[in-house]
Formats: sequence, C-alpha cells, structure tokens
Amino acid sequence: MSVRVLLVDDQALFREALATLLEVQPEIEVVGEAGDGEQAVRLCAELCPDVALMDLRMPVLDGIAATARLRAEQPGVRVLALTTFDDDEDVFAALRAGAVGYLLKDVSSARLVEALVAAKRGESVLQPSVAAKLVAKVAQLPTGPPRESPLSERELEVVRLLADGRSNREIARTLFLAEGTVKNLVTSVLAKLQVRDRTQAALRARELGLF
Repeated sequence: MSVRVLLVDDQALFREALATLLEVQPEIEVVGEAGDGEQAVRLCAELCPDVALMDLRMPVLDGIAATARLRAEQPGVRVLALTTFDDDEDVFAALRAGAVGYLLKDVSSARLVEALVAAKRGESVLQPSVAAKLVAKVAQLPTGPPRESPLSERELEVVRLLADGRSNREIARTLFLAEGTVKNLVTSVLAKLQVRDRTQAALRARELGLF
C-alpha cells in the first residue's frame, strides 16, 4: 500500500518539483499541497495523509506550530520535517513538537522515499548531522541515581540504537535479529516508557538514567 503524502512548503515551485519527483515513485501517493501550516492542518483533516512532509519556516503558521497542532488534533498523521536549516533550535523544537523525523532539502530522492515509508511506520528518520546533535543533546541531559530499568537488556540495546537514529532495518542488522522482531521490541519500548515515538523514547530512557 502506498504512502499518502501531503507536501507542505511556502515555495510553490519547490512543491511542484517535489510533487513531480515523488509522483513517479510507486511507493508514494501525493494527495495534496499546502503553502503554510494553517492550510496543512486543515488539509490533513480533510485528506487524512499518512505523512505530512513539512517545511518549518512558513508564514501564517510555521511548521513547528503546525506539527504540534497535528500531534494534538490528527495524531494518526506522521510529520516528517524537510527544511534547509539544521540549527539546534529548529531541530529540537520540531522533535519536541512531535515530528518523527528531520531531513534537509539536499537529501537524495531515494533517501526521501525511504524516509517517507519509514515515517508511515512511525520510525524516526534523522539526517546524520541531526542524529549527531540529538546524541550530543541526550548526553548532556542530567541523570539521577540509577533506577531499576523497566526494559529488558535487549530492549535497552534497541533504545540505545534508536538514540543514534538507526532504522529498524539497521538495528536488525546490528543486533542480528529479524526486522519483525525489532519492530516488536520498539513497540514494547514505547509502551513501557509511555512515549509516542522513537525519539522521545531515547530522551525518556536517558532521563531515567537507563543509559
């Protein structure tokens, strides 16, 4: 089944080029376009895309505010940030708002398609430079005294790799597991840590002093 995608960017020419690029991909169905965050929220309610491919710096309602609203109003829509900027403030604001991934506009078409498919599954997809920032941020978080871990040793291995921005496939290769097993482990980690996505799982595990 194809991934239904809403393109959200204030530059019409970029949206048109992106739509042309994605529409030839068998895995992707572009269901609509929005020029600002307010329109994106409205169209998500009407079109029910799987993923909103979201620019961050837009008029009317920016991408971070739109992401937060979608998380509250349309939690079934995954938001994948696609932007020109990777400064710390934008990265962490987008992830805190609920984006499942963060890519830059110089990403390859193959990587973008892979990211959209992964985002539909709820997987985190991070640009390498962004993943490095997240790892550094997690390392700076204060930790209290060690607590009894709610996670198994295998789940702890998985959450450490999540913090490094690894996909299920990459985790499966690293731990010599089936990809379906990794998917089940990730689901278990999210439930035990009471978080919604993989990025928040990594942050929560660090806050709890689990690694």
